[in-house]
Amino acid sequence: MLIVELLYMDECPTWKEAFANLEAALEAEEINGSINLVKIETSEQARKERFLGSPSFRAHGVDLWPEEREDYSLSCRIYHTPARLKGFPTIEMLRERLKQVLSTRPAP
Repeated sequence: MLIVELLYMDECPTWKEAFANLEAALEAEEINGSINLVKIETSEQARKERFLGSPSFRAHGVDLWPEEREDYSLSCRIYHTPARLKGFPTIEMLRERLKQVLSTRPAP
């Protein structure tokens, strides 16, 4: 089973659409998986979790949209979607990233 972490902050409400899109992507790809919600509440927690902004997605401990960064903080995240910049990735974008994760490291 693939476990995907959705890291989020309440102050960035786009995490709710991100959660719905992640559920839809897992279902569309027929991936046996679960979603663990990780609420980021402090700057210390953001540094510890290497938080790239809300919402962020990790599978096998790796961010699905990795970035090289030295500073981790409480912030919202923007995604380049086919239509425009948005606060969350599309279902198709998530499907592609999930397929990549599974092709490089199959779920146990």
